[in-house]
Amino acid sequence: MARDPDTIQAEIERARDALAITVDQLTVRANPKRVVDQGKARLQATLNDPKVKIALAAAGTLVAVLIVRRIFR
Repeated sequence: MARDPDTIQAEIERARDALAITVDQLTVRANPKRVVDQGKARLQATLNDPKVKIALAAAGTLVAVLIVRRIFR
């Protein structure tokens, strides 16, 4: 059964609009500045976690002790 040309045209326009919206959303999501800002925010949140601060301090102390031992050996 053949479809009405006006119906086909309306479907094409709806598909085109949906595609334009999808492309706009992808453009926003893939914006490099936005991606970098999100990465920075995630890193700051991770580094502000007390468990991570303690682990980094312990690792830094261990490295310092090993360097001092190596120097005065």
